[in-house]
This record gives sequence, structure tokens and C-alpha cells, in this order.
Amino acid sequence: MLLNRTSEPRLTGATSVFAKDGTVLVTSATMGEIKVVTTQSQPGFNPLDLLYAALSSCLSLSASIAAVQLGVADRIETIEVRVTGERSTEKRSRVEEFHVALSISGDVDRHTREQVGKLALEIGTIGNTIRGNPTISMIYDD
Repeated sequence: MLLNRTSEPRLTGATSVFAKDGTVLVTSATMGEIKVVTTQSQPGFNPLDLLYAALSSCLSLSASIAAVQLGVADRIETIEVRVTGERSTEKRSRVEEFHVALSISGDVDRHTREQVGKLALEIGTIGNTIRGNPTISMIYDD
């Protein structure tokens, strides 16, 4: 099912707790939970995977919205978005470049897939946020 945007805002936010045993549990504002892995050999999501997952899932949802706006949603079977990246070689740890692979199956030609992808990049909150260099403000509990 391809999505249309709704006007009702979703409760958002996340809280992570690092426990003494080294585990990290992230809980969403809607009470979803993800256990974050802290070693390379553990299966699951680490913080960088979660960043890639946020961009990937946002772009797949945005591509669905784009397909509706372009009038091609009924011709699409699946939308798959794979995200990886290159970490910076600078001292400050960050992702230097994101690599996005968009795959759309169904009765759509290359031009249509490209239109959906370009519009998805304009629609997506996560991509727009990454490109926008947001401010991070931190408060401290006493």
C-alpha cells in the first residue's frame, strides 16, 4: 500500500539509556524499543545503522508519497532503499557522504523511477535535515 500524507502529527522523539552492563536501549515516544549493539560482532543496529535506517525508511516512505503525487502509485509493487555511507577521515567522527540505492519494482520505466527518487529527496524530512545542518541544543539535569 502506497502512502498519502496525513495532516495529523505523530508523536516523535527517542530516549536512550546506557546501562552499567554496556547495553543501550532506545525507546521511542510511542514506546517502540530498539536494543542498540555496542560491539562489531553483535548482530543488530548500532547508532550508525540507525542513522542509515532513518534515511532509508524516510526515503522509502517519501518515494511512496512521490509516486502518489506523480500518479504512478498503482503501477508500483515495491520500493527498496539501501543506504550506506563513507565516514570522514578527519579527526571529528561523522559521515562524509551517503550512498543511496533506490530500486522500484513494477510497471515503471527508468525516467519514472528517477522522477520518484528526485521528488522523494525533496519530500523526506530526514534527508532535508541532514542537508540542512541543524542545531543541536542540550540541557542538563541537575
